[in-house]
Amino acid sequence: MKKAIFFDLDDTLLNDKKSIQTAFDVTCGELEEQYGVDQQTIEKNVREAARNQYETYDFFPVTVQIGINPFEGLWGDFGDVHYEQFREMGKYIGDYQLQSWTRGLLKSGIDAAEAPNWAKNRFREVRRCSPFLYEETMELLEQLKNQTDYRLLLLTNGAPSLQLEKLKMTPELVPYFEHILISGNFGFGKPNPAIFEHALKLMGVSKEEVIMVGDNLSTDILGATRCEIDSIWIDHGDAKVVEGAVPTRTVQSLSELSAAIEELNKVYQ
Repeated sequence: MKKAIFFDLDDTLLNDKKSIQTAFDVTCGELEEQYGVDQQTIEKNVREAARNQYETYDFFPVTVQIGINPFEGLWGDFGDVHYEQFREMGKYIGDYQLQSWTRGLLKSGIDAAEAPNWAKNRFREVRRCSPFLYEETMELLEQLKNQTDYRLLLLTNGAPSLQLEKLKMTPELVPYFEHILISGNFGFGKPNPAIFEHALKLMGVSKEEVIMVGDNLSTDILGATRCEIDSIWIDHGDAKVVEGAVPTRTVQSLSELSAAIEELNKVYQ
């Protein structure tokens, strides 16, 4: 009998990709209006510059370990005081953001001195004003709370400061979860089995009693597979294959999740 469900946050309950895309759309659209350069070209060049720039800093390995992508780096402050690498990240994140926009804009043919700093600040501003939940998120959580006995834990990769800021933007999510486990607080992110094992201990359940729900094959599903935890993969159509990641069930949206959970639970009754 399944007793608990572990939920991923980004692009599972929160549409983080939409939030990032909105910030790019607004910022690059306004740059196009001002400088006459196609906004898609600007976005492409800035995304490429951000990925390349991210890897030049000493804090890059911890972003891989914890699970912080370059585009979260474009708007977050970081600097979480409890972890030296996060303090280092907070020290240099402003430089990363400015250099990413500087290099991306230069490649796009925009060399105005004031443009990179304006774009850096505008992107951060728009992203913070653009949190998005999937349409089905709250209905699903309410259903699980009121119509089932499943206990819920939120298992998310990222820096504590950034993930908590996202939850402050969407405070309606928080009451549904007994525990909120952030990889940056723990020291390792998904798919490392250690964070899944810690989550099991927090909830006092066995691996056979849990379902992991997430969109990311490389983290959510691979980690669950390694720990022999049943998983439901939300396939957003990225057509990605990850060796060793074997979801127990696959759905295309949260609207299909309740049926998949019940179907999976019946197997173990």
